[in-house]
Amino acid sequence: MSNDEALKKLLNQLNVPLPPEVLELALTHRSYAYEFGGLPTNERLEFLGDSVIGLIITETLYRNFPQYDESKLSPLRSGVVSTRALAEIARKLELGKSLRIGRGEELTDGRNKSSILADALEALIGAIYIEHGLALTEKVITHLMSDALQEALVRGASLDGKTALQEIVATLGYGAPEYEVSNSGPDHAKEFSAFALVNGERISSGRGKSKREAEQEAARIAYELLLEESQNQ
Repeated sequence: MSNDEALKKLLNQLNVPLPPEVLELALTHRSYAYEFGGLPTNERLEFLGDSVIGLIITETLYRNFPQYDESKLSPLRSGVVSTRALAEIARKLELGKSLRIGRGEELTDGRNKSSILADALEALIGAIYIEHGLALTEKVITHLMSDALQEALVRGASLDGKTALQEIVATLGYGAPEYEVSNSGPDHAKEFSAFALVNGERISSGRGKSKREAEQEAARIAYELLLEESQNQ
């Protein structure tokens, strides 16, 4: 599939028109921009899109869970807007085929990296917001994230990975879970990585734009692994 065909398919799936120059900017990763003389990157649109997604998802959860306070709504939101969740949506859109990335990222499978895909999806949402306003952007977000939102509605507070992991390790007779966290990248665009440790062993990892998000993702994966293991015993 040519790049033009990939872009056309992407716009058809979004069902929203975007000017070519805006779409190009939303898909320009910093690795490409730096290699070609300091072109503008998608990071400003990403910053905007992150906030717009956060607003829409927060309001949706607020309205659907009137019985929950902030302590339960916050981890629900983290699950829906996590790097992993956004990257999965980007993969369904085959967004990676349309990205403009540098040679280094191309050689290290950058088109499939969750962080790059999640950032590009946020940039696209930022672009849609700039061009079309909040009402249409909300329709796009709720459509793209319908599966993640449905999961939140079904599972409710169980999406709080750290709480769920703590409960299952207690049930299994293990010690309290621990987390190892590191970060990389510039101050304005740090990415956090976390390992969930049970009985001192790393059993899962997570990534996110904050320490909390990375820990929550690692904890959710660890919880699912331990739950499956306990059910098979």
